[in-house]
Amino acid sequence: MAFVEPGVAAVEARQADRAKIRAVAAGRRAVVIGAGLGGLAVALRLASAGWRVTVCERYGSIGGKMNQIEEGGFRFDTGPSLITMPWVFEELFEAVGERLEDHIQMVRVAPLCRYLFDDGSRLEMTVRLPDWLASIRNFEGRDAAGFLRFLSMGAAALELSRATFFERSPWERPSMADLAALRRPLPLRTVLPYATVVERSCRDPRVRQVLNRYTTYVGSDPRRTPAMLSVIPAIEMLHGGWHIRGGLYRLVRVLGALCERHEVGIRTGAHVERILTDGNRACGVGLRGGENLPADVVVMNGDAARLPRLLGQTTASAEREADRSLSGLALLFALRGKLDGWPHHQVLFSGDYSREFDDLFERRRFPSDPTVYVNVPTRTDPSMAPEGCEIVFVMANAPANDGDLWDVSMLGEARDRMLARLDRAGLMSALSGADLVAELTPRWLADSFDMPGGAIYGANSHGPRRAFLRHPNKARRVGGLYCVGGSVHPGGGTPTVLMSARITADLIGKYERI
Repeated sequence: MAFVEPGVAAVEARQADRAKIRAVAAGRRAVVIGAGLGGLAVALRLASAGWRVTVCERYGSIGGKMNQIEEGGFRFDTGPSLITMPWVFEELFEAVGERLEDHIQMVRVAPLCRYLFDDGSRLEMTVRLPDWLASIRNFEGRDAAGFLRFLSMGAAALELSRATFFERSPWERPSMADLAALRRPLPLRTVLPYATVVERSCRDPRVRQVLNRYTTYVGSDPRRTPAMLSVIPAIEMLHGGWHIRGGLYRLVRVLGALCERHEVGIRTGAHVERILTDGNRACGVGLRGGENLPADVVVMNGDAARLPRLLGQTTASAEREADRSLSGLALLFALRGKLDGWPHHQVLFSGDYSREFDDLFERRRFPSDPTVYVNVPTRTDPSMAPEGCEIVFVMANAPANDGDLWDVSMLGEARDRMLARLDRAGLMSALSGADLVAELTPRWLADSFDMPGGAIYGANSHGPRRAFLRHPNKARRVGGLYCVGGSVHPGGGTPTVLMSARITADLIGKYERI
């Protein structure tokens, strides 16, 4: 299956960048810290260009947050649950001489989502925009036009992002093509708070809830996030959402196998305790146990907030909890039975979304009435469970606090609130016979993947600077040190992490000349 590719000029520019990487690599050594999605992707790109690459992963499996739990024939993805912008995945495979369709089967999710509101009403997000707009008209006739204007703003922002923000680091001097793209006019309201523009576009509080939820895709508060992030609903609503047959962890397995084919050394259980430097240049990593691995470049695939610690900068300013993105609490259920009539994705909205965001970002506590996301991938892909069975992933947002222990009492109270929302939506009875396989808390995320407080997307996107000037892909004070992943440019999300890997590999080709 072929997806829409970027413009010819962008493709030719990438081919030229890859040629530069091959010209300078000549068997030079790169060490990647972390085998998350970004780490695997950048390792594969560098290895295919001639670098000798070693990936050090401190834990026992690859994938980072994009992982999987298997129990009695049930396979639960523990990270992302939806794929968007599939052409980004195609480009990665093409860059290393492979075809996506030879390794991965992507299945379009339809409907994209079902939204259930506190008053008992519902909204079905279909794959056809006219049907979706008709559903909105049933709520508030005038909202369809406002919704379309909001979506058009997001589409304009997306086209600009594809020509600039998604292609290169904003910390680099812009090219003539970048400057030409930046001349495209954007609505002035893209710099306003996201929730403000939603409120001006749509009257019905339920439609507002649907749109405001999209900023939580990057762990942020819609009242503090710039409306430029309207690109997120534009991507999903205009280009669709996809599932990977066998689960999204299938992508990790495939990238791991391709890395091995390109002679990338993946070392699990290899805990990097420090980045070695010679003067102001990275020259390798030091592992727990005393082993040192020399390198010409080091790539950090992990939360960028951990870099100062790895560089031994004990005087580095501490990151504020208030600057972190959201974490989450997930309940994983195995059901020996079918959930006929349930869609792949459902969102059960709380009765007061503003109060929920106050709980998360102001009071920094688990919401008293949480919005709950329900993911049943077996509705699209029965292969993820035994025949006649379903897997159910239930999640609510939570703050990323270091001091939250998530002990039995705290976990029990939060679980009860989530299940109460399912019960209010009329879904709990269908899960009465389900087995609770696992509970994934913010503390589990923090401890399993070295994420401060369990913050899923690193820093939040509050304000234009934090939204668009994320941690750079190339360290500014230490030569030969690069970063990749959701906490650095261009940000969190599966396709943007793959963009991060491409941008980082291109920067290595540009700066690491013999």
